[in-house]
Amino acid sequence: MTELPSDKIVDVPGNPRPEGARIVWFEGVGGRNLRACIAPATAAEARGTCIVCPGRTEFIEKYFEVARELQDKGFAVLILDWPGQGLSERLLEDRQKGHIDRFETFMGALRNGLDAIEDLPRPYVSLAHSMGGAIALAAIGQNLVRVEAAAFCAPMWGLPLGRVQRYFIWAMRVMGRSDDFAIKPGPPEKFEENIVTHDEAHWKLHRALTDAAPDLSLGPVTWGWLGASLDIVQRITKPAILKTIDIPVFVASAAEEKLVDNRVHEQVVKHLPNHEHITVQGAMHEILMERPDKRAQFWAGFDRMLIRAGI
Repeated sequence: MTELPSDKIVDVPGNPRPEGARIVWFEGVGGRNLRACIAPATAAEARGTCIVCPGRTEFIEKYFEVARELQDKGFAVLILDWPGQGLSERLLEDRQKGHIDRFETFMGALRNGLDAIEDLPRPYVSLAHSMGGAIALAAIGQNLVRVEAAAFCAPMWGLPLGRVQRYFIWAMRVMGRSDDFAIKPGPPEKFEENIVTHDEAHWKLHRALTDAAPDLSLGPVTWGWLGASLDIVQRITKPAILKTIDIPVFVASAAEEKLVDNRVHEQVVKHLPNHEHITVQGAMHEILMERPDKRAQFWAGFDRMLIRAGI
């Protein structure tokens, strides 16, 4: 594991680093160089470590606010830049292509990161958003990682795609077009057009970070990403796997969701032995990047999960 200087963190006004944050690099599947951030607990005695699993297009610095809040709760924090995202090594020459070959590459990154980074205090708690929710649920269900509690924010456990769309994705992969954009890049998004948050400050922060470091940015998905996503959600939503996940689980769905299929959340949680599921009214997909009252609902559920876990 190679530690790089602290200036490898992208700093912008209004987004202070978590106390003691530092960047580490580790080796992922296929020898890729992957970036992670460790922020120690600020309490005299650590409550444990929270493993933050971001969603698609996201990166470490976007979760600094979340990391500071977790430190306030007594946790050390680990945040990952997934393979192909943030400043981790990309899978394709075109950095803007949102691509993955298979979700095992993501899951291997999570496992390798935990193996490479020593002295993270136990117990482990995971906090996963969107695509990170598929990665975390798969890794937990397959016993690649062991956590004592797991929180999911608008998890990508299903995509709102019809039968014809699914067939087309399969066909494009068969024809060898997995590396091609499934959606062509368009003009820069305006806040009024966005479908992830009502909070303009959070929306602007993401743009400020990618403006400061364009290598953080990521464009639309490839056919390969879509196919790999369909593959993983089909596997992780099997009742036989879900029934083995007996840790306390908290799931928050966004009432104004337009990216993932909320119906699958209901189907999944009914097979989880120890769960709480809420729907945050008035929230779009990025609940943790929403207005304060919406974010507070997530954190209240997170705290109830910790109580159930005895953490």
